[in-house]
Amino acid sequence: MASRTDALPRRFSRIYTAAITDVMDQMGLSRQTLPSTLQPLTPGMRAAGYAFTARGRPHRGHPREHDATLRRFLGMLGAVPSDSVLVLATNDNTSAHFGALSMEALRRRKVRGAVIDGATRDAASIARAGFPVFVRYRTPQDSVPRWRVSDWGQPVTIGGVRVSLGDIVVADLDGVVVVPRRVAHEVLSRCEKVLGAEHKVRTAVKRGMPPLEAYQKFGKF
Repeated sequence: MASRTDALPRRFSRIYTAAITDVMDQMGLSRQTLPSTLQPLTPGMRAAGYAFTARGRPHRGHPREHDATLRRFLGMLGAVPSDSVLVLATNDNTSAHFGALSMEALRRRKVRGAVIDGATRDAASIARAGFPVFVRYRTPQDSVPRWRVSDWGQPVTIGGVRVSLGDIVVADLDGVVVVPRRVAHEVLSRCEKVLGAEHKVRTAVKRGMPPLEAYQKFGKF
């Protein structure tokens, strides 16, 4: 997916999502934000990395299928590479698709976070560990008898936003944005310039410059 020397995840981790959406709006990429129902477990959680996509569906399996269902889920977890953010489209509203053991497995391999369009459990343990997890809801109900992984590595769609393997995912308290891989370098370069301009505006406003005057001088507000 990327070389070990690739600095994109590290550089994007310094950019807040609002700046990224502003830049992508200017580039005509105006529908790259995942639904606002996806929220971090704690306010300070931030994640930035390459999307590792997976999806699943509700499944009413026989108890004898429990082992095979769990093995498939663990196979998916084991495939998530370092510097990635797991993006899981669950198509489900009843089960927990992530938990403390899943977190430990990903954290051990230097995965940068998880965006679960579904639920987690063990939320307190994950919050204490500080591993960035963004979810739609929480529930103690295990997924294994109720849901199963369909596939991974294929494009998924969440809230009308297409996420492909290798796209850049950036998430913070404002939400989750997806930067298509083909424009990642351009978006990053523009964002870094925007942050420089915003720093000048912020400094000027703090010193008493009226907002309109600051905008006219720096072209940014």
